[in-house]
Amino acid sequence: MAMGKRKSEQAPMWVSTTDLPVSPGHPFYARLNTILDEAGFDRFVEEQCRSFYAPVMGRPGLPPGRYFRLLLLGYFEGLDSERGIAWRAADSLAVRGFVGLGLAAAAPDHSTISRTRRLIDVETHRAVFTWVQERLVTAGLLKGRTVAIDATTLEANAAMRSIVRRDTGESYQEFLTRLAAESGIKTPTREALARLDRRRKKRTSNKDWENPSDPDAKITKMKDGRTHLAHKAEHAVDLDTSALVAVTLQGADVGDTTSLVDTAIAAAEQIEAAYAKTTPVDLTEIVADKGYHSNQTMVDLDAIGVRSYIAEPDRGRRDWTTTPQAQHPVYANRRRVRGARGKRLMRCRGQYVERSFAHLYDTGGLRRTHLRGHHNILKRLLVHAGAFNLGLLMRKAFGRGTPRGLQGRRFGPVALEIAFGMFMAYFWTITTRLRTASRRMPCVLRSHSAVVLAC
Repeated sequence: MAMGKRKSEQAPMWVSTTDLPVSPGHPFYARLNTILDEAGFDRFVEEQCRSFYAPVMGRPGLPPGRYFRLLLLGYFEGLDSERGIAWRAADSLAVRGFVGLGLAAAAPDHSTISRTRRLIDVETHRAVFTWVQERLVTAGLLKGRTVAIDATTLEANAAMRSIVRRDTGESYQEFLTRLAAESGIKTPTREALARLDRRRKKRTSNKDWENPSDPDAKITKMKDGRTHLAHKAEHAVDLDTSALVAVTLQGADVGDTTSLVDTAIAAAEQIEAAYAKTTPVDLTEIVADKGYHSNQTMVDLDAIGVRSYIAEPDRGRRDWTTTPQAQHPVYANRRRVRGARGKRLMRCRGQYVERSFAHLYDTGGLRRTHLRGHHNILKRLLVHAGAFNLGLLMRKAFGRGTPRGLQGRRFGPVALEIAFGMFMAYFWTITTRLRTASRRMPCVLRSHSAVVLAC
């Protein structure tokens, strides 16, 4: 048998519809689209985004339903950048079916996704997050009474070597060179500058340094020990259902006792908005680790009638002569934490909050951001949080919360039913195309035979 060689092929001018590739789709995305369509997701986002689109003029933009589905795809597929989302939408037939792209339509470019994100404001993205929470309330997957709060760091899209002085605008290298010249070193080498830098007590401070490309990124120490520019993401999680109640974004230099107030207010507002169409529910309990414990935090939570379950660090014997108003709230919180319910809530806090971090940032692809500015990062963060909550709905309706959860697992009865239905739809499409093609063939043969007889 002769060895075949690859040859350049000319693309055909016309392609029959029967030759076009057809995908049966992904069972997870098919079920998710069914849930979104039944709840009127596209009508909702189109109404929310109406003011951001021109009525007639200009080329057609990216539809809001398709844009938000692309961002949901970033969470479910673990894609960290908009370039990766655009490539995945152009590459996979199953994803094209989920997004609503036909075979003849071109997938949106990453610049189109980026421009649409800049066009739509943060409040609209938060409205989509609230819309998903309303579906959770209907399904009984959001209680909103007991909430755990914790924070993690996100690596910023900015480099430490690009920081400049706030007062003079000098880069770090220029700053060290000036210090060396003032100390008597005329032409300092790199080793001499490194030794000079190590002898300095406080080398980098957010009060003195900033990154001109991303002023919102702050210098902080990451969990692995590296010093990097980062942002601080804080979650409020429902301890009854593990649903995400609120997500806030602050500078990495903001203390936990300071950011707790903003996250608690955001959680209360989200619960009120999610229960707007049903019986209202109030936030009554907050659970957090010892990084959030302070006298002022205990006093503030006691003043608004919220029970606190916040772990207390070992500070030794306390003296209440200067802060007598904090003694009762601190002792009450200590008594609750040491009780059986407090210990159970602390165990749930470590499980549910860390799980949300792992899904959104580790497998979800947002541990390192490719965007700059809190308003840009928060947009993707809110949609990621909504996708996390949609995973809870899918786990209840489908048995799996992510499309990758189907790998290496046994199918449940619901998943088998969906897969069988998709296979029958795929089989019906192929059969219809073949039947249409066979009906057209006799007409072509008769026309050829008439030409032959005429000759």
